[in-house]
Amino acid sequence: MKKFLLPLLFLFLFLLESLFAQYAPPEVFGRNYILAPHFLFGGILFLAIYAGRKYGIIYAAIFGLLFDIVWIEIIGIYFFLFPFITYLISKIMHLLQTNIIVAVFVSLVGIALLELGVYEMNFLIHITTLEFMSFMKLRFYPSLILNAVFLLIAAYPLKRHFESFAESLRDE
Repeated sequence: MKKFLLPLLFLFLFLLESLFAQYAPPEVFGRNYILAPHFLFGGILFLAIYAGRKYGIIYAAIFGLLFDIVWIEIIGIYFFLFPFITYLISKIMHLLQTNIIVAVFVSLVGIALLELGVYEMNFLIHITTLEFMSFMKLRFYPSLILNAVFLLIAAYPLKRHFESFAESLRDE
C-alpha cells in the first residue's frame, strides 16, 4: 500500500494545480495577474532533495510528459525541463546543508528556472508575444509568491513523507 502513496500524492498535486488554475480569480489585489501554480513540481523537487535524485528525476520525467500531454500544445517542454531542473537542484543540494529552509529556497529557485525556461521557449517559438518585463510583473513574481506560500505550508509534511519513503526504501 505504501508504494502507491507516492504516485497518488503526485497525482493529487497535479489535479490540485489544475483546479487552482481553473478556479483562481482572474483579478488578484485589483490587478489581472497570471498565477501559475507549480505545486507538482515543488513536490518533485522535495522528493529529489529528501528521497534521492533517482526518484526525483523519474517522477519529473513521468509527470513532465503527462503535463505536456494534458496541458501543453508542444510535447517536450516540461518533459525536458522537469528532469533537467530536478537534476540541477539535486546537485545544488549536495553543496548545501539539507534543512527545510534551504530546501524551500532552492525549490523556489527551481520553480523560477522552470517559469523562465517555459517563457523563453514559448517566446522563441512565437507562442507568446508578452515582453519580458511584462512577463516578470504579470506572471513571474505573482507565481513565485503563490508557490512560496504553497511551499511554506506544505514543506514540513512533504519533508516528513519523503524521509519516511526514503527510510522504507532502505529497510527493504
